[in-house]
Amino acid sequence: MDTITQDAPQDGKDRNEEVELLSFRIGEHEYSVDIMSVREIRGWTRATSLPRSPHYVHGVINLRGTVLPVVDLARRLGLEAEEPSERSVIIVVDLEGRTVGVRVDAVSDILSIPRGEMQPPPEMLNDDTERFVRGLIVIEDRMVRVLHLEAVLPPGTEAAA
Repeated sequence: MDTITQDAPQDGKDRNEEVELLSFRIGEHEYSVDIMSVREIRGWTRATSLPRSPHYVHGVINLRGTVLPVVDLARRLGLEAEEPSERSVIIVVDLEGRTVGVRVDAVSDILSIPRGEMQPPPEMLNDDTERFVRGLIVIEDRMVRVLHLEAVLPPGTEAAA
């Protein structure tokens, strides 16, 4: 899977190479993920809850015959989570063969930025923030966080659901 780097290119990647990100909103916060990990975007579907699931797992949905765990990204990131509504969205992501749905409030845009414009998160942040946020990009007057999905949705997320 393609990894986004902030400093000198590793594995021969050019800092001017364009990276495409899918941006979305959680409350007033704007986040993004590498578009290469996004399999599809679908409207909210009520999830079937399962006992003893982590607090951030809504439950599971049926995605064309496959049981798909749905993670509330706001809860997972430690943000105030609103109840899902018909305007909520599920972004289906594929992480090295694992398929997981993440609930967000709205999908915003597809961003195309040079790899070198991504800034690393400040070192003074707590460990979870540094682990979950891969980088920051400034677009016009707003700052968009680039999530490290492999950290946000570690292996075992499906089993936890």
